[in-house]
Amino acid sequence: MLVVGAGSVAVAQAPAQAQAQASNKALLTPETLWQFGRVGSPSVSPDRKSVLYSVTTYELAENRGNADLWLVPVAGGAPKRLTNTPKSELSPVWRPDGKKIAFLSAESGSMQAYEMNPDGSERTQLTKATEDIDNFRYDPTGERIMFTQRVKTGKDVHDLYPDLPKADALLYDDLMYRHWTEWNDYRSSHVFYQPYTATGGGLTNGYAKDAMPGEPFDTPLTPNGGAEHLDFSPDGYTIAYTALKLKGKAAAQSTNSDIYLYNIRTAATQNLSEGLMGYDQTPVFSPDGTKILWLSMAKAGFESDRNRVMVYDFKTKTRTDLTPTEETSADAPIWSADGTKIYFLGVTRGTEQVFELTLKSQKIRTITKGNQNYSTLALAGPDELICTKTTMSQPAELVRLSAKDGRETPLTFTNRAQLEKLKLGAVEERTVTTSDGKKMQVWLILPPDFDPKKKYPTLLYCQGGPQSPITQSFSYRWNFQLMAANGYVVVAPNRRGLPGFGREWNDAISGDWGGQPIKDYLAAIDDAATLPYVDKDKLGAVGASYGGFSVYYLAGTHQKRFKTFIAHAGLFDFQSWYPTTEELFFAKNDLGGPYFDPAAAKTYQQFSPSLYAKNWDTPILVIHGQRDFRVPVEQGMEAFGVAQLQNIPSRFLYFPDENH
Repeated sequence: MLVVGAGSVAVAQAPAQAQAQASNKALLTPETLWQFGRVGSPSVSPDRKSVLYSVTTYELAENRGNADLWLVPVAGGAPKRLTNTPKSELSPVWRPDGKKIAFLSAESGSMQAYEMNPDGSERTQLTKATEDIDNFRYDPTGERIMFTQRVKTGKDVHDLYPDLPKADALLYDDLMYRHWTEWNDYRSSHVFYQPYTATGGGLTNGYAKDAMPGEPFDTPLTPNGGAEHLDFSPDGYTIAYTALKLKGKAAAQSTNSDIYLYNIRTAATQNLSEGLMGYDQTPVFSPDGTKILWLSMAKAGFESDRNRVMVYDFKTKTRTDLTPTEETSADAPIWSADGTKIYFLGVTRGTEQVFELTLKSQKIRTITKGNQNYSTLALAGPDELICTKTTMSQPAELVRLSAKDGRETPLTFTNRAQLEKLKLGAVEERTVTTSDGKKMQVWLILPPDFDPKKKYPTLLYCQGGPQSPITQSFSYRWNFQLMAANGYVVVAPNRRGLPGFGREWNDAISGDWGGQPIKDYLAAIDDAATLPYVDKDKLGAVGASYGGFSVYYLAGTHQKRFKTFIAHAGLFDFQSWYPTTEELFFAKNDLGGPYFDPAAAKTYQQFSPSLYAKNWDTPILVIHGQRDFRVPVEQGMEAFGVAQLQNIPSRFLYFPDENH
């Protein structure tokens, strides 16, 4: 049921990719995938002439990665390697005067901050904290620094029972007793600050002051928050930080984080986003310090709500939503040099683009277009930006963008040599009509050396999230080119619930997990089955998280479409999953509540894959990790057990140290 005016649209290929397909090059393998260098976020020097970044490489035999620092001119030119050590150099930042580079390293035995010259010389240890630190940065004046560190904020079993020094029990009286991969160890991540001096033999904890003394809360937000959740004011006397100051059941059922301002002079703390009920995060002071922006979601408990751009004016003491009618959810905002504009990233139609917001008019302009993803933003001049760029066929590289017209200039070519040795598959875009008459974008990834006269086994890729878009990202976990290199056509639909196609499409999945989104998957694979080069007798479905749920659900309802299934970290039984997951706000929003709540009856009576397991008739591979607290490992065990008890060919791939 293809309903596209001119048929499929081929994504433009990089020259290296086109050359690879025209010659006898190698196929992508898991081993070669891990040979790619992973380019980190850019940090632009204060004089706007150089870009600092990291490149992480991996040694499969050693099962470890190592990050080194590089420097490339903003104007373009040969990158220079600054470090080459057995210990990683992480999270590089410039000292405000541009004369030093700071970074994190564990070479002393714990994670500490180090400094060196911009040419990589004179490496010295800067901090000597008693434990690991993270999220190091200077204030804009260069007079102080801040970092985060975990501190004891609760009582463990040894505090309660000092006569049992060898006890290894964990004792809890409330929820959020574990999160993502870690059990609550009665410690919290706090932001510290202290005076900075380039001399004196290192900064120690004796001088550092906790901006959140005694508070059992974290900044940045866990598990994925980083330095973007913190900022220094231009004068260096105010720290903005992100925190969700709720505990136990309240924290498990809400996303109501806030932006807090800590005054270094008075030690007073102000909640800047009080009354805004969803996620508030990513504070950024304006260049002159008169304003601060942050990202704000409206609904407490909806983690995939639209990110609004909120601005607070310190002079007028007013708070303004600058994007009240915008459909796109903003990400990674930064100020223009003169403070009159805001640049941000946003997902649109299976890509991630750069946008410009003018404060005075509140008008939004799309700067970039095309089939690629831009991620991270750094200012490199009045009208220039530094970004990382990916496609489904190219790992991240740094580019310079003109903020005026989106013109792009590549800066790094970290993986060019590897890519030139490979032949990759073409990526095409299709539009499929869904069962309710909507138009759905579907990405097709074809095998290398594709021959339209042949027939290929085909995989339906089911995305997780459930509100995570299928864009032009380059994945090291579910890599479409790796699947295609093994002779598969890959069908990747942006089904109901994925962002980039309007809020109605994004929000439609909540409360309807087994409804229209599953029908969208079937529409995509049924459309693919009509293509002359797709072997409709050799169809498979793969996916993780919500995608894993989708695989389990399809396994009981697919009506003989598929010949094999692969599910990673999937939800199998809603009733046993709900009280064992940690972020209950997500479960409540998307499932409607626990199984004993009448408002959630439809979900539990119609959409749990366990209800249809009696219909399973197809071989299945179940993958799960022990440290998955979002979807606990027992969900995979239940699915594997059901398959085994019904004598269905099945295999359980278990990772004792892996997470979701």
